Amino acid sequence: MDLSLLPPSPMKGIVNLVVEIPAGSRNKYEYCSEAGIMALDRVLHSSVRYPFDYGFIPNTLADDGAPLDAMVIMDEPTFAGCLIKARPIGVLDMHDCGAYDGKLLCVPVANPRQSNIISIDQIAPNQLEDVAEFFRTSKGLDGRTVQIDGWRDYDVVEDILKKCTPSKKKMFKVLKKSKIVK
Repeated sequence: MDLSLLPPSPMKGIVNLVVEIPAGSRNKYEYCSEAGIMALDRVLHSSVRYPFDYGFIPNTLADDGAPLDAMVIMDEPTFAGCLIKARPIGVLDMHDCGAYDGKLLCVPVANPRQSNIISIDQIAPNQLEDVAEFFRTSKGLDGRTVQIDGWRDYDVVEDILKKCTPSKKKMFKVLKKSKIVK
């Protein structure tokens, strides 16, 4: 699974999102570019589970040195490695160990029942708080300091994408080579 030619955004207002972790999972998968496959990174040792399908925008580089994180609201969980064309509706601003680690929240273009969702304001506040609490809990149990700064609407997403999309094409390493079984 070579993602090097996949553009982060095939058109304005749409992103390519690669799912690493389906909603409801405690297994944390990450894309391993050296092997071109998804690899099990770890199993969350708490009772929390991923609230939405979670992954990344390929060929981006966020402040934390990894591809830009993204979640997508699905009616049913998909699978690790699934490519979804998605419409970002907002971003969860957070800092992980002092570094900005924002997470886009998206809806799938392929779901006509979600075609009217264009803003974070259309998502129930308790559902948004569940997402924030997931990151507080899961990262806190790993001994990391997390600061949740809140949600921002879709109008900031384009600037975040521009900031995270390098001008030169690069291959992004998500897992270290030492984690690959040879």
